[in-house]
Amino acid sequence: MKRREFITLLGGAVTSWPLPVRAQQTGMPVIGILSLFRYEPNSPGAADFRQALAEAGYVPGQNIAIVDRRTNNPFSLPRLAAELVDSKVNVIVTSGSSYAAVAAKDATTTTPIVFQLDEDPLKYGLVTSLSRPGGNVTGVSSRTTELAGKRLGFLIELIPQATTIAYLSLVGAPISEQLKSDMLAAGRALGREIIVSEVRGFDLGAAFRTLVEQRADALIVGNFTAFFNNRHKIVELAARHKIATMYPGRLYVAEGGLISYGPTGFGNRQLVRDYVVPILKGAKPADLPVRQPTHFGLAINLNTANALGLTIPRTVSVAVTEWIE
Repeated sequence: MKRREFITLLGGAVTSWPLPVRAQQTGMPVIGILSLFRYEPNSPGAADFRQALAEAGYVPGQNIAIVDRRTNNPFSLPRLAAELVDSKVNVIVTSGSSYAAVAAKDATTTTPIVFQLDEDPLKYGLVTSLSRPGGNVTGVSSRTTELAGKRLGFLIELIPQATTIAYLSLVGAPISEQLKSDMLAAGRALGREIIVSEVRGFDLGAAFRTLVEQRADALIVGNFTAFFNNRHKIVELAARHKIATMYPGRLYVAEGGLISYGPTGFGNRQLVRDYVVPILKGAKPADLPVRQPTHFGLAINLNTANALGLTIPRTVSVAVTEWIE
């Protein structure tokens, strides 16, 4: 994953299949992107990715090529990873899911791989250690587990009368069970009941109707790429049902969401600067430590807070790093 916009999908021109061959004939390096879920060409993350490449002297279509392989079907990832390896890309960048990183690693032991994860890469055997990754894989990993308690804590401070808080989860996502477990544990620690509202078949409307029927006082949205890609709909539903909602990143708040807490200054520009460009210039993934965010931001949309009739307590306002109107 603005924050992360830490969970934002990576950018680049979607290319036709023969491009790697043409690029190789001209000595042009090729970046392969392997991702679960759709590409947003006008997203801040995509723009950051291209801008960071340009600042390093790489302009897509001129002296570097980008081959984009994305799918909504996780079972297609191994085939797409194999296609990227067969086309002899110089580096594979994965995002959207641990499935993508694992598929890339299973496809090659030599092509460098750079991942973006909301999980511990050690859990999947992607690296041997964070400081010394070993092998051909490295990247960035957010500390999602540690954020559950913080997000819940800020939401409770903002709405102290909330006794029942819903958590929006996504059935079938790689980390759904871990994130759900983390949130339930945070609820127990802070003395709040957490109701899990699971999105099935990507029916967001049904999930929101369920949490309203269960009389949830507030909501925390899980950190899933699919949710990020549909953040407009989620923010709209939260506003329609007048439910105070905590989001995993500031882009939700910029688009009308109430409050977010997550990593800052840890997006695609850093991914390109610290991993992709060094690898294109000859660095080995084994020598590039896995990075984790060290700075976090709390954002609040004042217009949304006013619409919900909320008064921001001082304990929350002093922690806010960005006010959005």
